[in-house]
Amino acid sequence: MYKAKDRRTPYLFKELFPFGGKLDENNRWIKITGLIPWDELERTYGGYFSDKGRPGTDARIGIGLFLLKHMSGKSDIEIVLELMENPYWQYFCGMETFTTGEAIEASTLSRLRKRLGAKYVKELEVATYRVLIEKKILRAKGMFADGTVIPENIKYPNDVDLLNDVREWLIKNIKAVGKEIGKKYRTYSRVGRKVYLNFAKSKRKSKKQISRAKKQMLQYVRRNLEQIKDALEQAGRIGTERLHVLSGRIETAKQIFNQQLVMYSEKSNRIKGRIVSFSRPWVRPIKRGKSGRDVEFGAKTAMSHVDGFLFVDAINHENFAEAGEEIVRNQIKEYEQRFGKKPPSFTGDRAYGNRENRRMLEEEMGIKTSFVRLGKKQKSEQRFDRWFRRKQKERNLIEGNFGNGKEHYRLNRMWYHGREGSEIWTRGSVLAMNLKTALGRV
Repeated sequence: MYKAKDRRTPYLFKELFPFGGKLDENNRWIKITGLIPWDELERTYGGYFSDKGRPGTDARIGIGLFLLKHMSGKSDIEIVLELMENPYWQYFCGMETFTTGEAIEASTLSRLRKRLGAKYVKELEVATYRVLIEKKILRAKGMFADGTVIPENIKYPNDVDLLNDVREWLIKNIKAVGKEIGKKYRTYSRVGRKVYLNFAKSKRKSKKQISRAKKQMLQYVRRNLEQIKDALEQAGRIGTERLHVLSGRIETAKQIFNQQLVMYSEKSNRIKGRIVSFSRPWVRPIKRGKSGRDVEFGAKTAMSHVDGFLFVDAINHENFAEAGEEIVRNQIKEYEQRFGKKPPSFTGDRAYGNRENRRMLEEEMGIKTSFVRLGKKQKSEQRFDRWFRRKQKERNLIEGNFGNGKEHYRLNRMWYHGREGSEIWTRGSVLAMNLKTALGRV
């Protein structure tokens, strides 16, 4: 259940200023407060709660702390502590009186993000950008497009290490279920660990060593999968609460085993839908071709840049071509929904200049593009070349925003867990970056 508060009471913090003082109206947090449509967001927020039960977390506090987390780069625990110490943060979160007590538990923020999901964060984006457009802070100008990968918080994967993670998890749960049903299983846990450590400690691993270690890990995991299956069948006959919890991860363990077995048998390093992390099975290897970083592990994101602001147009853990016709068409559609009209120009790198995109943008939509002209260069194109070079120089802005986001807004590593966590983290960080940009124009 959610019950909205009466927001008509002014936030004066009188107890802090008994001699007639007041908060500084030029403070950055007070300025950013005026850029967010709190009433509209609260009405949408209430729809994520049922009509029964105890009241949910206040919308202003929940939304405010989510934004403060991404704008400040602090953890959930740190922002709750900071909230108790900072009157401007309390003003931002809509608190009527200054409090030094704990207004919310840090664990509540994690549960709240899980309840709201990526859908609400996108609604938060749309509503906030609408305000920026109405205040003429964000203007409809030409758009720049590009793609990047937002890395997940996983260790660099290798096949033996991945199989060992599965083996250790299976052994742990075989012992736990076996204890419940009163049966012991011979898991070869010590032998398997010794094999793994001997492999891991070896500095220079030959192909023969890798193949031997992988074969041994596959044998241990096959045995352990059979044992956990037997244990759960017996546990099911006597009843246990662990069955539902374990079933999902066991399916992931089977999938990893089958994939690794196929690759070992075929002596290949590629397979469709390859899982590289047991804890985050939705992560896929993304081939990028960057210098020093051929493969990245995270969500592929197609973004656009308009008037100094960055926008998330598409995000997916499965690899896709950011310059594909459908992705570009979707980016134009997103632009139209934000500004109510098509962009006057579209700029992208060489990959965007394929024939399909040229036909769609120039002929179908009437959008001016800065792609390199096909065919032999003509002297009459000098004027076009000047405009083209200027637009290509401006395209560096989106690359700069990528670097700024990864350096200062933690887009270099996603920390939220869960399949939707990646999108929530990315959209939250990009929105925080855009609010900081808007602050400089207020």
